[in-house]
Amino acid sequence: MTPVTAAESLPTRSRIVHEHLTAAGIEGRIVVLPDSARTAVLAAQAIGCEVGAIANSLVLVADDEPILVMTSGAHRVDFAVLAQSIGADAVAMAPAAVVRAATGQAIGGVAPIGHPTPLRTYLDEDLRAYDEVWTAGGTPETVMPLTFDQLEELTGGTLIRVE
Repeated sequence: MTPVTAAESLPTRSRIVHEHLTAAGIEGRIVVLPDSARTAVLAAQAIGCEVGAIANSLVLVADDEPILVMTSGAHRVDFAVLAQSIGADAVAMAPAAVVRAATGQAIGGVAPIGHPTPLRTYLDEDLRAYDEVWTAGGTPETVMPLTFDQLEELTGGTLIRVE
C-alpha cells in the first residue's frame, strides 16, 4: 500500500473525498493500492485486514430513490431484510449510470462521501465490531480507514440490519 498525504497527487475523485474529510475535521488518509480493489476480498487482501472490516458502498434504488448502504464485506445484503429495515416497498441494485449520476464515482470505488448531493445512507450494524473500517476512497484503486464513529458522523447514516 502507498499512503498518500498530498491531496494534489490523488486521483480527481479521491481529492474531492479528501476535501470532504478535511471539511469535516478528520485527518484522514487516502491510500492508493497497486491494483484495483473492486471487491471486499481483494481490498482486505491488499490492506491486510479482515474482510468484515471492509465497508462496501452499495448504491441501491429504494422505491425509485438512490440510497447508499455501507455494509460489512463479510456478508451480502438480503434485499428483503433491507427493504423491511428501511421501510421500502422495493430495493434493487442501481444501474451503473445511476451510481455515477448519484455519486460522481464508479462502481467499485464509491466512497461514503464526496457525492454531488448527499445520499440517504444506511450503515450495517456489524461494522461497529471493528476498531477501524476501510471504505473506498473515490476510485477502485483508493481506500481510506475510518473509525465507525467517523463513518457514522460523515454520512449521517442510520444503523440497520442488512442480513
